[in-house]
Amino acid sequence: MDANNEDEAKKKGPLDGITVLDFSRVLAGPYCTMMLADLGARVIKIEKFGTGDDTRAFGPFVEGGESAYFMCFNRGKESIVLDIKSPRDRELLERLLDAADVVVENFRPGVMDRLGYGAERIAKTHPHIVYASISGFGHTGPFSDLPGYDMVVQAMGGVMSVTGWPDGPPARVGTSFGDLGAALFATVGIVSSLYKRTRDAQGSRVDIGMLDCQAALMETALARYDVEGVVPGRTGDSHPSLAPFESFQASDARFIIAAGNDTLFMLMADALGAPQLALDPQFITNDLRCQNRPAMVKAIEIITVRQPVTHWIDRLNEAGVPCSAINTVDKLFDHPQLGARNMIIKVAGQSGRAVRTAGNPIRIDDAENDTFTPVLAPGLNEHREAILKELFVDEKAYRHPAGESSPPPLGGVDIYGVAPCQAAM
Repeated sequence: MDANNEDEAKKKGPLDGITVLDFSRVLAGPYCTMMLADLGARVIKIEKFGTGDDTRAFGPFVEGGESAYFMCFNRGKESIVLDIKSPRDRELLERLLDAADVVVENFRPGVMDRLGYGAERIAKTHPHIVYASISGFGHTGPFSDLPGYDMVVQAMGGVMSVTGWPDGPPARVGTSFGDLGAALFATVGIVSSLYKRTRDAQGSRVDIGMLDCQAALMETALARYDVEGVVPGRTGDSHPSLAPFESFQASDARFIIAAGNDTLFMLMADALGAPQLALDPQFITNDLRCQNRPAMVKAIEIITVRQPVTHWIDRLNEAGVPCSAINTVDKLFDHPQLGARNMIIKVAGQSGRAVRTAGNPIRIDDAENDTFTPVLAPGLNEHREAILKELFVDEKAYRHPAGESSPPPLGGVDIYGVAPCQAAM
């Protein structure tokens, strides 16, 4: 492959040639398919008549009333409105399935089956398809029929019980941790199934339960309880197994020191100008530092309050000790590391007003995000005509009435009459 072809392949992404039918809405499903689109897949978003994805009505809004929320997670996709109760739209959907590699949906278990497009039926008629379902609790078990939103699985999965300060109430993680975790695991499952298909030519069923994902992301909390018999609690911004691994007060603000082993603790002590800290019998090992955390924090802060954050960050970085200022969101736009990695991209909708957001963090063969050209999010039903021409290029069986850009809903049926299985951030 010559250099030009290699550059073109990088731009297209490793999933170039993969087609995804995206029945999902709100966050977990759309975030999953956004990642697939970022990696080069063609994603066709199947939307409901009239309003489309719920997040088209979520703020903040740009000029013309377009949702920046929707644009962020539906960038690079195509949109088509389908009424699955309509015979002609069912014919269109069948043809889309013939051409698709992946189906993603996030309804409660049973909804897609009732519509005639459940995983078992698709496995019989389109055995090549990787069929991914994201729901609150998965498609098996006593809770499988219950609705599951991000906040629900954060509470049920235990993460809220370990988030917050010891003397405060349980807290929600600051982002939609339940949705995003499910999206990431779904993406891993889909890509793994596509690889499996290269060996056996068969699609797979990917069943993702948000609660399962929360349990999987609890780090060592379950093992800690099993070993120690003590229910893990809230520890504020400190790590329960590492010290110092938390924030400290400088003269102007708090900042983070993450000295996760004994060597780093000694380097930290030297950087703070207090090498004696590393020789203190209370702090010689990580386990002792965890046991004596209040005394350790006090000893460190006696020093750190004398200088501003920038002073300590410079000293600690020079010594090779992991540390950071605690940035607010606005600081990310001008962060030199994120800038060097082209992590801040632009998205835009029909109005053309670009919105800055985070881009694809996956670097494969030095491929870079385009930080200049906005990635477009689709208008509702924007790609219907193009998809029709593509699928019915040699036929006239699917013809609209004169002057009608898209068929009207039959009886106003909303096939998306059941709430999705996850909530927005």
